[in-house]
Amino acid sequence: MTYFSESHEYVRVEGEFGYIGITDYAQKQLGNIVYVDMPEVDDEITAGEVFGAVESVKAASDLIAPISGTVVEVNEALEDHPELINQNATDNWIIKVSIADTDELQKLMTEEDYNKKNQ
Repeated sequence: MTYFSESHEYVRVEGEFGYIGITDYAQKQLGNIVYVDMPEVDDEITAGEVFGAVESVKAASDLIAPISGTVVEVNEALEDHPELINQNATDNWIIKVSIADTDELQKLMTEEDYNKKNQ
C-alpha cells in the first residue's frame, strides 16, 4: 500500500520496508529535476524531519520523511539521472528504509485523500 504526506512525499510499503519518494504532483510543480540530495545507507530518518532535497531548474525543495526508519538503500540511478523522477515519480523512489514504527503510517493520507486535496 502507498501512503502520502502533506509535504508531497509518498511511502510505498512492502513488508517491513518503505520506498520513499516525491509524488507525481510534486515533480510536476518542481519542473525539470536536476539534482537529488540523499542520505547515506544506515542513516536514521525521523518522521517530519528533513532527510534530503530535490533541486529543479525552478526551485529547491526539502524532502520531509513521512515515516521514521533506517536507510537500507538509496536509488543510485538518481545520482546520474535525477530526471527519472520527472519521467515516473512513483517508480523512481529516492530511498528505501526499514520502517521503525508502522503506527506512523496511520497519520498519512491514502492515495484517494491525497488526490482530492491536490486536484
